[in-house]
Amino acid sequence: MSENTNTDDGELAPQEPDTEPDTFPRAYVEQLRKEAAEARVKAKRSDDLAKELFVSRVAATGRLADPNDLPFDEAILDDWSKLDAAIDELLDAHPHYATRTPHGTIGQGATAADTGTVDLAAILRANA
Repeated sequence: MSENTNTDDGELAPQEPDTEPDTFPRAYVEQLRKEAAEARVKAKRSDDLAKELFVSRVAATGRLADPNDLPFDEAILDDWSKLDAAIDELLDAHPHYATRTPHGTIGQGATAADTGTVDLAAILRANA
């Protein structure tokens, strides 16, 4: 690469380029490229695993219907209190993201009072 230098009359004069460019042996360059490619693959895998762990931890709280609603943030990955605070903040902004799992008696399914026999007269009396 040539650089320009100022002459006495203020004009730029080209400087002589280096006679010998910096080069490396082909095998060395190929080895560096291979190592860089492997490092990129490992970094990508690490990022994917961190995202999976984040989603799993959000799901473990049971507070969101879809754990993917909370955007990935590596800063709160290792701190459960920050994770809870982030979920609280998200639910304050979007309460419809909360889990909608019913709790308690909702009048469906088998109950302890089921005896296994059907009393049609009692059913008719209850609905009258």
